[in-house]
Amino acid sequence: MFNIEEELKKLPNKPGVYVMRDKEDTIIYVGKAVSLKNRVRQYFRKTNKTERIKKMVSLIDHFEYIVVDNEAEALILECNLIKKNRPKFNVLLKDDKTYPYIKIDMKSDFPGVFMTRRVVNDGSKYFGPYANPGSCKEMIDFIKGKYKIRQCRTLKERTRPCLNYHIGRCLAPCMGYVTKEEYRKQIDEIIDLLEGKVDKIIKELKEEMEEASKKLDYEKAASLRDRINAIERVSEKQKVSNISENSIDVIGIAKSELQVCIEIFFVRGSKMIGREHYFYQDLKDMEDKEILSGFIKQYYLDNPNIPSKIMVREEIEDKDAIEKWLSTSLGKKVEIKSPKKGEKLRFVEMAENNAKVTLENKEKDKSEILLELKNVLGLDKLPRKIETFDISNISGEYMVARYVCYDRRSYKEKSI
Repeated sequence: MFNIEEELKKLPNKPGVYVMRDKEDTIIYVGKAVSLKNRVRQYFRKTNKTERIKKMVSLIDHFEYIVVDNEAEALILECNLIKKNRPKFNVLLKDDKTYPYIKIDMKSDFPGVFMTRRVVNDGSKYFGPYANPGSCKEMIDFIKGKYKIRQCRTLKERTRPCLNYHIGRCLAPCMGYVTKEEYRKQIDEIIDLLEGKVDKIIKELKEEMEEASKKLDYEKAASLRDRINAIERVSEKQKVSNISENSIDVIGIAKSELQVCIEIFFVRGSKMIGREHYFYQDLKDMEDKEILSGFIKQYYLDNPNIPSKIMVREEIEDKDAIEKWLSTSLGKKVEIKSPKKGEKLRFVEMAENNAKVTLENKEKDKSEILLELKNVLGLDKLPRKIETFDISNISGEYMVARYVCYDRRSYKEKSI
């Protein structure tokens, strides 16, 4: 039999990950520690604890731990275990939205530019996410309209070029009409555009336009002029701040009695290219820095779009370890900053205000739905609890049921 007091005495004074389990051997919490001995013991001391931690500790039947070499290794292992097991007392990243990205398949000799909702580690470059799919499509249409890149999904040899070549929208790499170097020059310019390096592109295009004009190649010069104007228009349309860094994610948080909303803005080269929001329940007694730490670790795990800077209101837990982990993943320095003044603070406040509005709107929508349900069912007051069952089978066999319970303070579902 597992004796908690005896096992606490055996804990090593080393970094690692601890796993709390209940009587059914289900993992209910995963955490990391610089010192397993000190950290795990804290849960079982008679000190001030939040209601959430008290509830978790009351369910612990036994625990286990894994010793690692350093805090960075512990952080990565913690993230992976949370992602795999989804313990009920951890901050879990739950979201069924899949936002679009712009994908450039860099492994191809002649890369294409496409929209995708699936980000994988396949050597491609991904830009986004775009919260509005229309904005993503608009950018791709702009790229394909101004650059003569291939439009086909798969590059196959042809006996003759397609219509896009004849109308001047493709250089026909499938026919060998363009070299890899000449084609890649366009792709490099598109990457600069998506990364927000507009000034660099415009400077190079103006030099090229002047050179064409000197050679009396007015048709080429006019084409370059039109491309410069188009890039300036799309750049101005997206500009929202004076922040000079190329890659920043800004995270804001808002709380209510029922749930927490986290809003994240994506700023690339002084342009906000999109945003996302996530909702969590039963976290109201957790500190903001603890919630944000859990969110950041899960959000950037296996995410190819790690920014060079993350901005939050206050310094988060495990800041140094997370910075080191993200820097290793990105291959260059990543910082987590808490701005105190200026444009950067304004952006954090904007993210927080948007999180608050998003949270209020969600709860307002929920109340309106309950009010409509009350009227339809002829109830005397708003429903507090709704239980539903859905049963499916194949010709009377292989029966499966799903139980969903909703009340105004919690939501749960279970397979039967």
